[in-house]
Amino acid sequence: MTASRVLVAIAARSLAAAGEVSLPQYRALVVLASRGPQRAVDLAAALGVNPSSATRLCDRLSRAGLVRRQRQSADRRAVKVALSPRGRELVVEVTQRRREEFERLLGDLPAEQHELVISALRAIADAAGEVPERDMAVGLGWS
Repeated sequence: MTASRVLVAIAARSLAAAGEVSLPQYRALVVLASRGPQRAVDLAAALGVNPSSATRLCDRLSRAGLVRRQRQSADRRAVKVALSPRGRELVVEVTQRRREEFERLLGDLPAEQHELVISALRAIADAAGEVPERDMAVGLGWS
């Protein structure tokens, strides 16, 4: 649990530096970055919230210029939400801040522990069903 608090603190600091979005809003942006455009109902499922909450969240992100809605040509009633260029930039910026802070933490550990820590964190991410950064629609990956 102590390590979890450290990781949450890193996430909070990196997001606070961006100053534009809340943690749930940022999580939605990351889902869109990792999975591509989503219907609001699919985004809600990925975030574990009600569809109406996801729709309101998308409304706020749209007003902020971080996402855009795309009508599907086959069914004009169907709308997908996608990252806007500004939303993509925000995800890259926050991710870079997190990466830098995490690299500083790793730098404080003995070199022989680096791969062990990275492997453990990858295993946790895999167990949680996270999309690896190297597979994300936004080029965020680090090795």
